[in-house]
Amino acid sequence: MDAETTAKWYVVHTYSGYENKVAQNIEKVVDNRKLRDTIQTVRIPVETIEETGADGKKKETESKLFPSYVLVKMVMTDESWYIVRNTRGVTGFVGPGSKPVPLTDKEVEALGVDIRKVQTSVNFSEGDEVTVSGGPFDGWVGVVKAVNLEDQTVDISVSMFGRETPATLPVSQVKKVGE
Repeated sequence: MDAETTAKWYVVHTYSGYENKVAQNIEKVVDNRKLRDTIQTVRIPVETIEETGADGKKKETESKLFPSYVLVKMVMTDESWYIVRNTRGVTGFVGPGSKPVPLTDKEVEALGVDIRKVQTSVNFSEGDEVTVSGGPFDGWVGVVKAVNLEDQTVDISVSMFGRETPATLPVSQVKKVGE
């Protein structure tokens, strides 16, 4: 039987504020005991929130979607149950009594377990003129060469001293000319 096909997502309840510590401790035990086939992934569902401060600077903060909960993708065995259940900071699995109930595929999809970053859209594309706001090129105008939404970066070309100079900047530092 293939471990990947029998591994399911389970929800583990933790003490408030212990989510990161619990995830680290489970990962450490899995690595030390070479149990990656049994306990495959540990996740803390978070969303990235982009805030603009009073000074106009954008700041990204991570916020836990479900405080006091950690998601674990694992093959449920006596050993894996024991390791997770007895990790410091864990109060138990979510489920009736002491029987953990795996999440359905629909629930996992709804939680966006494998998506960690909130994507932002941009109003410029390749060939557009943009103004840089922030960083070493603050105030300069350049031409967009490529946009990478996955990495949240934009490649531009800036004319400096009569030469085209390439630069890769965060999407948040670039605005389309005229906006």
